[in-house]
Amino acid sequence: MDDVPYDVLRVFCGPDGRHGNELGVVRDGSLLPGRAERQAFAGKLGFSETVFVDDPERGVIDIYTPTLRLPFAGHPCVGSAWLLDVPELSVPAGVVGARLDGEFSWIEARAEWAPPRTLRRYGSAAEVDALPVPPSGEWIYAWAWEDEAAGRVRARAFPGRDDGIVEDEATGAAALLLTDRLGRALNIRQGAGSQILTAPQPEGWIEVGGRVRLAAAR
Repeated sequence: MDDVPYDVLRVFCGPDGRHGNELGVVRDGSLLPGRAERQAFAGKLGFSETVFVDDPERGVIDIYTPTLRLPFAGHPCVGSAWLLDVPELSVPAGVVGARLDGEFSWIEARAEWAPPRTLRRYGSAAEVDALPVPPSGEWIYAWAWEDEAAGRVRARAFPGRDDGIVEDEATGAAALLLTDRLGRALNIRQGAGSQILTAPQPEGWIEVGGRVRLAAAR
């Protein structure tokens, strides 16, 4: 397991190319074919999510946190769409549309695919900035309007898990849920300086997009 190569991407980088949520990607999923092996490797890497690519041409991917397998997740899909450059991704939740548009990588998914999140609104961006990390147990997406007319949101994400990840720098699935609730396109500034863009589409689909950078190949 120690010699399995993987890439590290930063997904949802800010306009200056910094920040973003780190994502581990094992391009050759056949090196770790079993779920137990993949779970152990994801736990060893310690990223909020790790992707195993099972078919790069068809975009078949498998997503793990350090402690569990996910049927869908936002930033792993956006990062994989950028890396594989395919028109769609296949995850257990369904088929995810994918496209590249200039500096942004986009996916199209459904809010019901996202795991449950508590979307907690605050009165100002300053209140969100000042929040301490809450006790574990509840996955909280704290948000406030920075400019409601322009659709600009300030957000922070607290997974409430016991795997050492107390705050998630950029969370596509939570942005998907917030967009579904508000019914409008959003420009989200999350964490230390990550940027997530969203846009509702017909028939319940929602686009989620952001910048992706290759941080390392190991």
